[in-house]
Amino acid sequence: MIHFEWPWLLLCLPLPLFIRWLLPPVHPIEQAALKVPFLEDFGELQSRQFIIKRKRWPVWLAAIAWFLLIIASIRPQWLGEPIEQAVSGRDLMLAVDLSGSMEEQDFVINGEQVDRLTATKAVAGEFIRRRVGDRIGLILFGSKAYLQTPLTFDRKTVLTLLDESAIGLAGKNTAIGDAIGLAVKRLRKQSANSRVLILLTDGANTAGEISPLKAAELATKERLKIYTIGVGADEMLVRSMFGVRKVNPSRDLDEKTLKAIAEKTGGRYFRARNTEELEGIYKILDQLEPVEKDQQFFRPRTELFHWPLAVALILAAIISLSYLRWV
Repeated sequence: MIHFEWPWLLLCLPLPLFIRWLLPPVHPIEQAALKVPFLEDFGELQSRQFIIKRKRWPVWLAAIAWFLLIIASIRPQWLGEPIEQAVSGRDLMLAVDLSGSMEEQDFVINGEQVDRLTATKAVAGEFIRRRVGDRIGLILFGSKAYLQTPLTFDRKTVLTLLDESAIGLAGKNTAIGDAIGLAVKRLRKQSANSRVLILLTDGANTAGEISPLKAAELATKERLKIYTIGVGADEMLVRSMFGVRKVNPSRDLDEKTLKAIAEKTGGRYFRARNTEELEGIYKILDQLEPVEKDQQFFRPRTELFHWPLAVALILAAIISLSYLRWV
């Protein structure tokens, strides 16, 4: 259907008539004498004036051009069929640990040994791509917690900023409590039934101004559900000058605190010892129940003003050329 954005501009349509009515007419300049050296020139002048008086079509063209200019100014648009928007109502905040321990290479992707952050980027990236209709935010934390991306439907931007994150960017330590506190602050104004934080870390709280359990209490009061993910293998083979020995690269992981955070807020704790387990965790998180919201529709708009504007300019050019030819 046709829609006009500014229909009130149609009031300008009779403006030329008002101007002609209000302004006094222009009288021709009277000269004392007219000298015509040749009789042929006088006859040619009379013939030209007669043609100008008889040809009224430039006036009609000008009227049509003015009408088309008014049509262009009211911005005609073609509205397409309503398209339902995929909006689930979930507000997900991802908090990713960038502390120094995330550089431990105890994950394998495509047969290649990679660090924990690289594995997190690969798996979390696929998780973000699947969250069509959800608003997603990103918090990066180390010694400090920073809001990298506020809640947005623009998943591409979230993916880009996650890929650009680097170990140590927020400091070498781990401020789990500050990350939760920042999420509480950013999600406080959102719908109480749609606040979800997914916190991924490989260590214990060693920095920050608030303890993780205290932050979890604040999250509980604000009805923020927290899913915690502990990252890191249970054992790893390390070569040294004394041979090969087994070590536990996740010895600093505070599973007790992460479980307590999840239980306090009504979430769950997951353990990701390898890439396959990490992928399975995000598939479980994909099954979070959406919050019912009113359906939202979008109608695509196509601007049409350039068509009447182009015709008006062509008519104005024709009038100008014809006037120059007569003069």
